[in-house]
Amino acid sequence: MSAIVGLDPAALPPATLRHTVGPADTAATLGSGDLAVLGTPKVLALAEAACLAVLAGRLEADLTSVGTEVALQHRAATPVGSQVTVSAALSGVEGPALDFDVEVRDSAGTLLATARLRRAVVHRQRFLDRLGARHPGPG
Repeated sequence: MSAIVGLDPAALPPATLRHTVGPADTAATLGSGDLAVLGTPKVLALAEAACLAVLAGRLEADLTSVGTEVALQHRAATPVGSQVTVSAALSGVEGPALDFDVEVRDSAGTLLATARLRRAVVHRQRFLDRLGARHPGPG
């Protein structure tokens, strides 16, 4: 499967996203804690979004990628109203498995989180067909 155009991680540019922390992003709102600070589930969602941005336009039309593995270290708290920058880089390719390194920093440059994510490249329709076979709809 030739899943990615430009398979060399060193040649593939990283992606950077910016996000302003809002009330919906807090640990208290997301149910991962009781403080009004950037919640770890939102950090993970931002990391996944940055990985997808690295892949944007590089997968064949019938392919997509799905998350399969995550190691995340959330190192510092971030209050509502702060802007965070999320940077992801493809660090390895092993068959259909793609490894990404992610950093999250605040506007002062403080390292808030690091993550290593693995995504698998799959055929979109085959993936959905297998899911439907395992979990048929009601009726």
